[in-house]
Amino acid sequence: MALAGVRVIELAGLAPAPFCGMILADFGAKVIRVDRTKVAMSLDTQGRGKQSVALNLKSSEGVAVLRKLCVQSDVVLEPYRKGVMEKLGLGPHELLKENPRLIYARLTGYGQSGSYANAAGHDINYLAMSGLLSRLGRSEEKPCAPLNLVADFAGGGLTCAMGIVLALLERTKSGKGQIIDASMVEGAAYVGSFVWKSRSVGLWDRSRGQNLLDSGAPFYDTYQTSDGKYMAVGALEPQFYIQLLQGLELDAGELPSQMSFSDWPELRRIFTERFASKSQAEWSEIFDGTDACVTPVLSFDQVSSHPHNKERASFIEDSSGAESPRPAPVLSRTPAEPCLAPDPVIGEHTVEVLGEYGFTSAEIDQMRAVGVVECNAVRSKL
Repeated sequence: MALAGVRVIELAGLAPAPFCGMILADFGAKVIRVDRTKVAMSLDTQGRGKQSVALNLKSSEGVAVLRKLCVQSDVVLEPYRKGVMEKLGLGPHELLKENPRLIYARLTGYGQSGSYANAAGHDINYLAMSGLLSRLGRSEEKPCAPLNLVADFAGGGLTCAMGIVLALLERTKSGKGQIIDASMVEGAAYVGSFVWKSRSVGLWDRSRGQNLLDSGAPFYDTYQTSDGKYMAVGALEPQFYIQLLQGLELDAGELPSQMSFSDWPELRRIFTERFASKSQAEWSEIFDGTDACVTPVLSFDQVSSHPHNKERASFIEDSSGAESPRPAPVLSRTPAEPCLAPDPVIGEHTVEVLGEYGFTSAEIDQMRAVGVVECNAVRSKL
C-alpha cells in the first residue's frame, strides 16, 4: 500500500483526528492510537486498522514512554488544545530536536495562534468562523450546518491527512520533518474556495437559499416522491434541463424560462407536484440512462445494494457485518486495503507495540504492575 512503512502515533481524540488516522491506516500506515488508562471504552468509531496502546500520561514514566514512541515514529498526530503537549514536555520543538525527521501534525479548531487558539469549539463554530455557514441553509431560514462534515472531516481530518502526506513527500527531498498547523476554520474555508472565488461571477449575488447551487434553483434541489422518499435533481446545464423536463413529461414551451429567477417558485411548485405522482423506484427507472442529472436519495440501508455502488464495491462489510464506505480514492497499483477486523479495544496492543519499540518484557511487566501502562488481554494475541 502507498503508506506502507510509515509509523504514526495518534493521540486519542474525537472525530477529526481519528478520521485522519483512519485514512493513513487504510492506505498502509502503521497507526498506533495512544489511549489514556482507566478508560472503560474508546469513543473512536474510526479505529479501523489501528493498534491501541494505553498509557498513564499523569505519570512521568508514562510521558517518557510516549516520548520514546514519538521520536521513533514518522508522524505524531495530536488533537489537543494549544499548550497541552508542551506541558508534558512533548511539544514539537522538543521532539524534533531528538528526531529531526519527525512530522508533527497539530489538528485543532482554531490553529496554534490567534486570539481563539485556546478556545473550545465544535464543527458548527469552526464552520461559522470560516464564513461558509452564512451561505448554508434555505431561503428565509436560519443558517444550517450540514451535519459535522465540513469543518471536522473535510476541513479537519482530510485536510490534515493531506498535510501529512505532503510533508512525507517533502521529507524524501530534504530529509527533514516539520510541524503541521491544521486549523479546522482555515481547512473549512479552503474547502469552500469555490464559493469564495466564484462570487465575482455572480453565483452568490442573491440571499442565502436563493442562488443556483444553494437550493434556490428548482432544478437543483430534492423532491419528495409518492412513497415518502426523495429524488435529487441537478439539471443545471440547458441540455440536462431539457432531459429533466422530458422525464417529467413537461413541455418546455409551456413553462417559464429556466433562468427566470422570478418564476422559480412556480417551477418548483410544478416539479413538486410532478415528483409526488410517482415512487422513487419509478422515477429512478425513468431517469436511469439519461443525462437529466436525477438520482434517488439513497438511505444508508439502500446505498450498498444500488447497482452502481454494488458493481464498484463502493461499500465494505467488516467481520461483524457492519457496513462502511470503501477508502477513496482507488489507486491502481497500491490501493487501500482496509482492515476488516473489529476496531481495537483500549490497550489491546500495548505489549506488542512496546516490544516493537524496544521495551523489554521485564520493563513492560513492571510498568503494568505500577499502572504506567494497561493491557487489555481479552482479545490480545499475546
